[in-house]
Amino acid sequence: MPSEELPLIELERIWVMRGDKVVLRDVSLRIGVGEHVAILGPNGCGKSTLIKTIVRECYPLARPESRMAIFGKERWNIFDLRPLLGVVSHDWMTLCTREITGREAVLSGFFGSVGVQPYHRITPEIERQAAEILTLLEIPHLAERSLTEMSSGEARRVLLARALVHNPRALVLDEPSNSLDVFAQHELREIMRKLARAGIGIILVTHHLADIIPEIDRVILMRAGAIAADGRKREALTSSALEELFGLPVSLSQRDGYFHLW
Repeated sequence: MPSEELPLIELERIWVMRGDKVVLRDVSLRIGVGEHVAILGPNGCGKSTLIKTIVRECYPLARPESRMAIFGKERWNIFDLRPLLGVVSHDWMTLCTREITGREAVLSGFFGSVGVQPYHRITPEIERQAAEILTLLEIPHLAERSLTEMSSGEARRVLLARALVHNPRALVLDEPSNSLDVFAQHELREIMRKLARAGIGIILVTHHLADIIPEIDRVILMRAGAIAADGRKREALTSSALEELFGLPVSLSQRDGYFHLW
């Protein structure tokens, strides 16, 4: 159950700029530990910047009325925060400048690095945990394969394993189904469901409505850098709300706990 005493995220009226552009505008948000939440909106609405702010890659403007806390703390050493949040983002792949195997990618999750460096100490316990998470996600066969030789779906599973290997308190997924084919999208969503049922908190950022697995019951709609709606899935996901969000007529349907746009 979400913790009422120490929420995972607590934002009060924050503003974030990237360069000379305001990307987040007066955002207030509270997400409990263990909660499953989807943040839905079109490209460019500020979803990814919100995630980068949560994981301390972006910082809010200093304003008297603004406040930001993670697990109840307003100030963090970034190296202490990283093990608490498992982040799956396309950004990590763009940082890879050499051949990295699936095993090395997963091990790097312990150090918040891109690959394993000579000064990193790989203990037998770390090796065991990496092997266990590869088995949990059914990808031990990818341990010695280079990321460049994997399909998009296989690489995404490895990134999930990297995010989970240090047993974080929440999993943060930034547009996880982008570039995946239909089969790989289905596999990814089944893994997400498995993790949600295991009790791992999930914060999902997406512009694909079908990414919102049945276990996610709270949906936050974002538009133009602000929160347009925040509530139970059945109440937030209406045809009129989605038409306004995406700026075109839509037809909404539901099947097996998933919502779809037509």
